[in-house]
Amino acid sequence: MNEEFLAALAAIEQEKGIKKEILFEAIEAALVSAYKRNFNTAANVRVHLDRETGNIKVYTRLTVVEEVLQPQLEISLAEAREIDPAYQPNDVIEREVTPKNFGRIAAQTAKQVVIQRIREAERELVFDEYIDREEDIITGIVQRSEQKNIIVDLGKAEALLLATEQMPGDDYRQGERIKAYITEVRKTTKGPQIFLSRTHPGLLKRLFELEVPEIYDGTVEIKSVAREAGYRSKLAVWSKNKDVDPVGACVGPKGARVQAIVNELRGEKIDIVKWDEDPQVFVANALSPSKVVSVELHPEQKLASVIVPDYQLSLAIGKEGQNARLAAKLTGWKIDITSESRAAEKLASSQATKSEVRAQEVAETPADDVMEAGRRDEDNEKA
Repeated sequence: MNEEFLAALAAIEQEKGIKKEILFEAIEAALVSAYKRNFNTAANVRVHLDRETGNIKVYTRLTVVEEVLQPQLEISLAEAREIDPAYQPNDVIEREVTPKNFGRIAAQTAKQVVIQRIREAERELVFDEYIDREEDIITGIVQRSEQKNIIVDLGKAEALLLATEQMPGDDYRQGERIKAYITEVRKTTKGPQIFLSRTHPGLLKRLFELEVPEIYDGTVEIKSVAREAGYRSKLAVWSKNKDVDPVGACVGPKGARVQAIVNELRGEKIDIVKWDEDPQVFVANALSPSKVVSVELHPEQKLASVIVPDYQLSLAIGKEGQNARLAAKLTGWKIDITSESRAAEKLASSQATKSEVRAQEVAETPADDVMEAGRRDEDNEKA
């Protein structure tokens, strides 16, 4: 080793953030392996790299024993006491065994170790940067497609957008800039592996945080999100400030804010509804754009029975039940939707059934009991 190499280590410490002591220890460990490999020895050795001069020395470590069975690893007690009478069994003696041509091997090994450590440090820095961005939105450039999966360039790293995390109808072109949601960052031997999603509800939430200042500063809060990526989503919002309309803030002037998000999501429809602490009101709001006549809650079943005008029934249910399904996800309540006419029929049928049951009960009551009941009714009227 020379002064130039030590200066290079100092520069690496400053630029890459890798402490010199870590590099020294790694080089020493690598030199032990290099010595054993190049000099075909199984001896217990130690390598010392001088931190000031860069000089390298190799020491063999021999254990003091009564009887030597492994000459490369042991030294007899008698021989050890010739060196120093104070030696006892199990003590360790070090002898310098630095080969004459070890400098060339050391330099080559040190170079390889430093390069490897730099790569590991850079991977660690990239991992640390992106692990903090899990569950956040990021912009990247489409690089290529591999078996329907998309490789996205994030600048310092590449990320993977799996086919299952792509929106229906998405068609990515090389060089196109896209926004995606970081779902997971894994540490691997080849560096951090970053997984993206365009279908995660978190993407919708983060896009609104970017577009709506009132959400970013905390005035408006997103309470829940329900999403069927590529088709339709529902967003429940609430305002801490009574003077701020949460729905209006998210829609923006002439719908500009929500339209920017719709464009980013390739035309996905977005319903923005007002959150309410009263579940009945919240369920009614969640079925927007449909109008709701009444909501009856059954907490033990977590069920909401909803009545809507006849002409609004198909709108409340939505195409293939989509509106009702998203409303249920948004509110956390199972939703049973009935039209007004159907609800009236059920009510009339229920009342008729009750009358029939009452009439049947009267018919089956003995005559004496009927007369006695009649007398009691008369006495009650006189009283």
